[in-house]
Amino acid sequence: MPTRIDGDLFEAAKASGALMSRSAAQQLSHWARLGRELEASRTINHKDIERVLAGKAPYDSLADPEQAVVRSEWDERVESALAGLDLQAELTKSGQSWSEVDAEGNLVRRTAD
Repeated sequence: MPTRIDGDLFEAAKASGALMSRSAAQQLSHWARLGRELEASRTINHKDIERVLAGKAPYDSLADPEQAVVRSEWDERVESALAGLDLQAELTKSGQSWSEVDAEGNLVRRTAD
């Protein structure tokens, strides 16, 4: 069944899969199976994970498998937040100027107008 995935995830699967003699699709399937088993595992305390994700418990209180689940969730949240950012639009709307580096590595100052 065709599925769209993030380009960065595909590239990571391609690189990791090559090390394990798997195609990118095989690596993605492998990761999906691991994730499914990890989430279904009785040795993982999902309530503790939820408490850490809600900011009610420290990350270091989790065992390694639970920390892996939390890191994965954090990665997804960060990627989602970054995808929704349009700093140029926000700065322009607020009337602020900003600086950035162009394709040649030169510092360029931008204005809101």
